[in-house]
Amino acid sequence: MKLFSRFFILISVLLAVSVPALAQEADDPELVFKKTTVWRFFSPDAKLATYALDDPDIEGVACHFTVPEIGGWSGWAGFAEERSETSLACRQIGPVKFKAKFGQGEEVYRQRRSLFFKKMQIVRGCDAKRNVLVYLSYTDKLIDGSPQNSTSTVPIMPWGTLPAPKCGDFLTK
Repeated sequence: MKLFSRFFILISVLLAVSVPALAQEADDPELVFKKTTVWRFFSPDAKLATYALDDPDIEGVACHFTVPEIGGWSGWAGFAEERSETSLACRQIGPVKFKAKFGQGEEVYRQRRSLFFKKMQIVRGCDAKRNVLVYLSYTDKLIDGSPQNSTSTVPIMPWGTLPAPKCGDFLTK
């Protein structure tokens, strides 16, 4: 009975530590859909999850990104290290309005991909010469990152009778 009590306490502590560590660090994106990639009979399936995210600092721009979700019991419990691959597509969905100045490579969104050390990030920059917002998604790790990444560009266009703002005017120097 003592062994069972110790095991129960250990599992409770691990779950209490892992759940907050896996929490996303920015506003949660909206889940659009998931698609099973590996079916498993007795444990959760591996999936691709596609999310929608509005740029928090620039109205009129939305991104959609897809990340793999590891299946199995270790993936379900949050102990498996998620894969590094991501895909990203960003578009202008309305008139563009900048809420604040921003720096090149400023973080738009971050999501933990392992219990402690790995995270997926979406960052933003501005190609001022072409008046294009550039978004980059990548995964990094405390010791070594991954070269796998995805880039998407959003040419800033006039919307209705509103002129297109210049992203270069909102860059911090």
